Amino acid sequence: MKITMIHGQNHKGSTWHAADELLKNINVEHEVTEFFLPRDLNHFCLGCYACLKAREQCPFWEDKEKLDCALREADLLILTTPNYCMLPSAPMKAFIDLFFTNWMSHKPCEEMFMKRAVVIATTAGAGAKKATKPIANMLLYWGIPKIYQYGLAVNATGWATMPEKKKAILLKDMKALGKKLSTETKPGVGVKTRFLFRMMAGMQKKNWGAGPEEKAYWQEKGWLDGTKPWKKT
Repeated sequence: MKITMIHGQNHKGSTWHAADELLKNINVEHEVTEFFLPRDLNHFCLGCYACLKAREQCPFWEDKEKLDCALREADLLILTTPNYCMLPSAPMKAFIDLFFTNWMSHKPCEEMFMKRAVVIATTAGAGAKKATKPIANMLLYWGIPKIYQYGLAVNATGWATMPEKKKAILLKDMKALGKKLSTETKPGVGVKTRFLFRMMAGMQKKNWGAGPEEKAYWQEKGWLDGTKPWKKT
């Protein structure tokens, strides 16, 4: 199993430790590629729309390409973020913006329709689920059919000061999720993803996309003629 992890912070706090515990409980052979934001992608989207013509035209493509390859090659994506003001961290939000081309409304990557993903957030107080939701929403619109969200209020500002009771809850939850990820079969594409894809295909057919390059992309994939990315052999 190939796993790509993207952390919405540079430091190894309680959120990173939660993901690390999850990895320890994935009981199948796996290879991990790990990125930290903003260390590995320290840019904000300029809104220039160059990526809609071709991904490599993004002015930050040299830095984005490593992440793009890792995202495509992975079987499982794990994205983590601390809760900052009831939202994902700024570096994680920048990542979402910089990869907006991947959304089904633009140029989705067919590889995404075969993956699973986990979104993890911790918080000292409230709001962990508010931090995971925007990331999970992005992954849904990327086409990923199976997305797990995990949020926990740890009542601490770091792993070292987390109450033992909270740490025990986190360890138990990561053990259960790790077991599930180890034994699950390939995820099927559900009704919601199918509906969104069909709706976006209809938009492209009516030339309601962002430009001719988008429609040409969909045509080259065969998606405007009824081919589905999740049925690719």
